[in-house]
Amino acid sequence: MQFRPCIDIHNGKVKQIVGGSLKDEKNQALENFVSERSAADFARLYASYQLKGGHVIMLNARDSEYYEATKSQALAALRAYPGGLQVGGGINPENAWEFLDAGASHVIVTSYVFSQGKIQMDRLKEISSAVGKERLVLDLSCKKIGADYRIVTDRWQNVTDTILNEETMDMLAEYCDEFLVHAVDVEGKASGIEEDVAALLGSWGKKPVTYAGGVHDYADLYKLRKAGRDKVDVTIGSALDIFGGRMEFETCVNLFH
Repeated sequence: MQFRPCIDIHNGKVKQIVGGSLKDEKNQALENFVSERSAADFARLYASYQLKGGHVIMLNARDSEYYEATKSQALAALRAYPGGLQVGGGINPENAWEFLDAGASHVIVTSYVFSQGKIQMDRLKEISSAVGKERLVLDLSCKKIGADYRIVTDRWQNVTDTILNEETMDMLAEYCDEFLVHAVDVEGKASGIEEDVAALLGSWGKKPVTYAGGVHDYADLYKLRKAGRDKVDVTIGSALDIFGGRMEFETCVNLFH
């Protein structure tokens, strides 16, 4: 288990938001924290600690009036820490290499592959071929619907018919290098982790997987480590002191290293 840093960008600002509150209409989101520091500042901080595999997430739709400002911040972060960060948000075969050429180690994709509520295998094969499976991360962010966790798309606004389980991960693993999984029901709430999601990811454990959502104290990290069988990496947002929370960034960096 390792700590993976994050940079979430919305309306051209580095923010922490409540994941389920994000709406494309009027670029709305319930904000936990808005930083005056640039995305590149955070990238340089992460580089100074030699943290690898963190993710930069662009939270505006490509038709948003704020998309270009958000994209500019993301590209600046990638250039500030070449090879150290992954990037996601509106990535497709046509624009992926702009971000890879800017310094991203991987591109993170959800909505392009999970379109119209289903896995589009032709699109999955296309993006995997375009960038190479070794540079592709699939975001399997999920929301509990009934007894199942279903993959959600379009900035966590639309629920697909794809259930997050070991069979799904086995099938998708052929086309990517890693998975990133936001537990959307607790994302940005710092109210505790989704242990069932962590346990599923840890029981699978065949490729690198990063869990995000709900971490609010150090005890949660140990819960995640146990539930995930020490196979699941973690990212922390709103609970970190650099994002206005109480958990010390440096302590989290050193805890499992």
